[in-house]
Amino acid sequence: MPAITSTFKSGEPSLPDILKDINGGNVQLPDFQRGWVWDDDHITSLIASISLSYPIGAVMLLQTGGDGIQFEPRPIQGVPISANAKPEYLILDGQQRMTSLYLAIYSGQPVPTTNNKGKEIERFYYLDIKKCLDPKEDRLDAVVSVSSKKMITSDFGRKIDLDLTTPEKEYEMCLFPLAALLDSSRCFAWRRDFSKFHNYDQEKQGLWDQFEGEVLSRFQSYRVPTIELLRDTPKEAVCQVFEKVNMGGVTLTVFELVTAMFAAEKYNLREDWDRRKKRIHEHDVLKGMDSTAFLTAVTLLSSYQRNQKDVSNPVTCKRKDVLKLALKDYKRNADTIEEGLKKTARFLAREKIFDSRTLPYSTQLIPLSVICALLGNNFEIDTIRRKLSRWFWCGVFGELYGGANETRFGMDVPDFVAWIEGNDQPRTIRNSGFAPKPGFFPCSPD
Repeated sequence: MPAITSTFKSGEPSLPDILKDINGGNVQLPDFQRGWVWDDDHITSLIASISLSYPIGAVMLLQTGGDGIQFEPRPIQGVPISANAKPEYLILDGQQRMTSLYLAIYSGQPVPTTNNKGKEIERFYYLDIKKCLDPKEDRLDAVVSVSSKKMITSDFGRKIDLDLTTPEKEYEMCLFPLAALLDSSRCFAWRRDFSKFHNYDQEKQGLWDQFEGEVLSRFQSYRVPTIELLRDTPKEAVCQVFEKVNMGGVTLTVFELVTAMFAAEKYNLREDWDRRKKRIHEHDVLKGMDSTAFLTAVTLLSSYQRNQKDVSNPVTCKRKDVLKLALKDYKRNADTIEEGLKKTARFLAREKIFDSRTLPYSTQLIPLSVICALLGNNFEIDTIRRKLSRWFWCGVFGELYGGANETRFGMDVPDFVAWIEGNDQPRTIRNSGFAPKPGFFPCSPD
């Protein structure tokens, strides 16, 4: 039996180390990841949790390099590195947490976020030294969020409730800037000048020592649990894992994953699809053909071509097959499928189907477009058009395209081509059945 190997390993890097790796571009995001969206309340709560050494959940990483999956990377928001920097890891889960911590603690810049009403704001974060050390205080109240001008105002900006515009005002209020936490020289200078500002008062120095030992040290020693998917993890596994850990977010589509993989080869799939979509959707009946359906049709045609060269290759267009679609196959067959879709619109018009609302099953566009593409000039032959019509309506009235259809797509194309070459009827025709229900009349008896 083959040895059982793992697709992942776990680790516990320190928070300073992982933020340093993010800043240097060693840890980035795959290009299909959505943007950073956390609001001010989420960031404040995250900071409070780490200040108490509470767990914030594991971060899932994907190793890059090797012969495994390749995604186009992009730096985490706010990271000042070249777009060409090559990362060692990509973040699959934990983007919001890691971006929030990088911006609030490491970047030194105001954090672009939103308030609880969705308004865009910029914030700096401070720790209230006295409240952090008071067991009666809620730690959330010890995390102070101020505007990019380092002030808190009320009465529509006319009243200044807190002013931290100078270091001296920070020292006076005993508010430590979180951006200085992991910058050793800046942190040392802040402590030195804090003591000097208070005339080396023993009580204030004792306060700082306690704050440094009970609060700041938690950030510096905090461990972030990580799960690292190994670089040879299959594409379909990465896709499935990403969706499982992002159940609360927007569903990741196959198109977005393939877009990210093609981007690694310097090809912009989204731009290509946007151009094709305009042309395809000029036909109302084809408006059900979306980006993923188009990729599935290209995959189905590519799979059929491989089967013709080697029958040991099955004709298939399941999700895992779309994820394995090679850029060279896409470039070779995308125009062919687009031409097949134009023929599909003409065929459907002959069947008196003129828009997507009256199209019984939009999924049937996938095998239909491939068949029409393969027919070429034979598309105009009356006997073949009649066979195509019979195949189409048997699929419709047999209700064969209402569920998971990828397996049927893989039968449709070779079956139909073999039929017009003189072989048996397609299974879609043989499997269709029409059983009127008792008391049902297709038309009025009057």
